[in-house]
Amino acid sequence: MIRATADGVTIAVRAQPGAKKTAMTGIYGDGSAAQLRIAVQAPPVEGRANLALIAFLAELLEIPRNTVELVTGELSRSKVFLLRGVTLATIQARLSERLP
Repeated sequence: MIRATADGVTIAVRAQPGAKKTAMTGIYGDGSAAQLRIAVQAPPVEGRANLALIAFLAELLEIPRNTVELVTGELSRSKVFLLRGVTLATIQARLSERLP
């Protein structure tokens, strides 16, 4: 779900667009295929759900919004985001504090 890269950290996300509110709802899948499941209030129209996910991840992980980049999955529920300038340990610690 979370991997270190030369540029920072990647995080795999499973989006659920059209929810009542944007929130982390748990983990989707197991092992190396696990993804962070996030319900997104924004509809999957014209990239609005992707922008909402970027804003949510930045706020959740306490990092600047411009350091969060969608790498793959623009039109899919399964997405990978690159978090620039952070370490794997930092992201793991912040996520473990906030997982439901």
